[in-house]
Amino acid sequence: MAIHKGSEGLVKVGANTVAEVRSYSIDETADTVESTSMGDAAKTFESSLTSFSGSVECFWDETDTTGQVAMSIGSSITLNLYPEGATSGDTYYTGTAIITGKTVSGSHDGLVEASISFQGSGALTITTV
Repeated sequence: MAIHKGSEGLVKVGANTVAEVRSYSIDETADTVESTSMGDAAKTFESSLTSFSGSVECFWDETDTTGQVAMSIGSSITLNLYPEGATSGDTYYTGTAIITGKTVSGSHDGLVEASISFQGSGALTITTV
């Protein structure tokens, strides 16, 4: 069984690594449609359309023009999420994503942070470096 540390991961917009990433999440879902016929004793369902969405949490860096700044509200990007790093043979997720939200927050006793949310457009592909 392979085990990976979160610190191995990284996020890229296209080929550009997003700076100061603290964490990310990606959620995959599949719709279902009912296929029950008259006379059936129990409901049956079929898999339908799939989708993905998620978020990236990072320390805010206004100088990261090809990463954080490129993830502007409404933009469509190629998002690449690397759970185990980006060396040859590593698995990663890739897909087109639309940036749907961005929150920048700070407190007197912490660092300024950004939370960026996205909605996938099309299929999410799992591939290897």
